[in-house]
Amino acid sequence: MPVTPPAAPADAGVPPKPRADLPPDFDALLRQDPEVAGILLAESGRQSSGLQLIAAENFTSPAVLAALGSPLANKYAEGYPGARHHGGCEQADAAERVAVRRATTLFGAEHANVQPHSGSAAVLAAYAALLRPGDTVLAMGLPYGGHLTHGAPGNFSGRWFEFAGYGVDPDSGLIDYSQVRALARARRPKAVVCGSISYPRHPDYAAFREIADEVGAYLIADAAHPMGLIAGGAAPSPVPYADVVCATTHKVLRGPRGGMILCGAELAGRIDRAVFPFTQGGAQMHTVAAKAVAFGEAATPAYAVYAHQVVAHARVLAAGLEAEGFGVTTDGTDTHLVVVDPAPLGVDGRTARDRLLAAGMVLDTCALPHGDTRGLRLGTAAVTTQGMDEADMARIAALFGAAVREGDEAGRLRAEVRELAERNPPYPG
Repeated sequence: MPVTPPAAPADAGVPPKPRADLPPDFDALLRQDPEVAGILLAESGRQSSGLQLIAAENFTSPAVLAALGSPLANKYAEGYPGARHHGGCEQADAAERVAVRRATTLFGAEHANVQPHSGSAAVLAAYAALLRPGDTVLAMGLPYGGHLTHGAPGNFSGRWFEFAGYGVDPDSGLIDYSQVRALARARRPKAVVCGSISYPRHPDYAAFREIADEVGAYLIADAAHPMGLIAGGAAPSPVPYADVVCATTHKVLRGPRGGMILCGAELAGRIDRAVFPFTQGGAQMHTVAAKAVAFGEAATPAYAVYAHQVVAHARVLAAGLEAEGFGVTTDGTDTHLVVVDPAPLGVDGRTARDRLLAAGMVLDTCALPHGDTRGLRLGTAAVTTQGMDEADMARIAALFGAAVREGDEAGRLRAEVRELAERNPPYPG
């Protein structure tokens, strides 16, 4: 049913102050299409009144949002700078060149492709550049934190390639590199993929490189989650080790939703052709411009401080959740990710997630190693962007435990969560 827009304030004749989370011409949208405007306002209210703990989400800066709403949204720009299939691409070329220059400088890469529409699109292009249908690929198994593009049966990767999945040590929860090596020797893959959506420790990129070299395989790093930490110097970089690095530009990196690929000069042409024209058409130039803004922000000292804070906050949160009785995988974290098992509290993962949502804490479930149950995956990127500190992380852990144990107390806890969120708005003012 249509969403009723908010009533006009008493001082409706006074122009409202611009809000950083809404475009400056939002009033025009409100007049023209109040139904959609109401949805956007409701979403803004949802984001600012609860705790956004989904590990893959963050709050972009007002500058990134401004680029997303820029006139480049109108421009069709198939191809690459200097070789477009449409006219009038001078400014689109300039924006993409800035994004590429900033990305290669930020991550120390020889080449960057900033056109992929998503992390999955980046992985698809990497596979298209290096593999052929039917090739064998070694990647983290889905039950241990592998992504859909790492061989899920319903995904293109599982349909087009033969995947062998490696896992983790049953006691420590850490990657078993001896198992990875043994699988590589047995299966002789064309590519080895390192990366996960729920592994809270740093991969040993040097070890993966040695294994790939031993069997003559490409090494693809799927760094969608840690890329922002890498940009801020809070995580090791796969760039010196991997043939191709795929990543997203949102998550900790705090840019627009989209993907990117880094590689050496020798693979640049193959990667570019795999993105366009093989897997995508025209680039979303407003998003490319927003990526350039995000890369510029990530190169600042302030961002480096932020990236290290994200990790420090995740460790405090992990310790707090362990004290609340949750089982914490790998006994902690090195990243923004915390993965916990609510079973010690007598609750399954989906029930726990629903109780947390009712209390205003939004997060995901994920597979837990060596079991058929679901755990909880949460991250500290968004709440750190909001300016929360370690004391707030301890409070979140306490609220988290109370919500899971006391499902019928959601109303009381919701008020506490709202107070914490509104005291730290994502877009002050």
